[in-house]
Amino acid sequence: MELQFSAIWGHFPYLLGGAWISLQVAFLAFAGGMLLGLIGASLQAYGNRIARRCVNGYVGFFMNTPQLVQIYFIFFALPEIGILMTPYEAVLLGMTLNAGAYLTEIQRAGFESVQVTEMEAAETMGFSRIQSIRYVIVPHIIKVLFPPLSNQYIIMTLGTSMAAIFGLEELTGRAFNINSETFRSVEIFTVTAGVYIAITFLATLSLALIGRYGFRAKMRLF
Repeated sequence: MELQFSAIWGHFPYLLGGAWISLQVAFLAFAGGMLLGLIGASLQAYGNRIARRCVNGYVGFFMNTPQLVQIYFIFFALPEIGILMTPYEAVLLGMTLNAGAYLTEIQRAGFESVQVTEMEAAETMGFSRIQSIRYVIVPHIIKVLFPPLSNQYIIMTLGTSMAAIFGLEELTGRAFNINSETFRSVEIFTVTAGVYIAITFLATLSLALIGRYGFRAKMRLF
């Protein structure tokens, strides 16, 4: 078999457009998951029994069922009750809800690492519970949890490849399209893998720099 990468180089800009969609979905899903995780971790730490049980149920469901099945339900089952979504919306919602469960657990560990004396000092200064979370807990847990949060973001970036199943033309979806036109499977998926390696490397390096110099987190550059 003779490799012919020249047959697919003309499609490279099209692939990069798919990579941009992958990064966009991963970023939006992670941002939404961070918000859900912060709310969930706050309720686990300071909520009443009912709130904690609701959060535990949410986390248990989304952490113990496959993300692909969750998106299948959103995309194929919800239309049965009149809720229609585009592939982009369904994938984004599914990834956000799934990320929220994992990020709840990650941030809960950060809440537990906050010292009691810090919270007592905030109460002495007259901080409300919301103010304590915003000004005391969040700055602390960002420094502690930045490395695992960064790893979760990279995992989510790679996980966007499942969106191709629902017809979303992200990086993998566009690779399928090019393969159906050129039938150069080895070449196109080799290049696609290279693009994934490049974007995850750049994302890892960027997050390491942000964590080290922005939040003084212990991050290795290489």
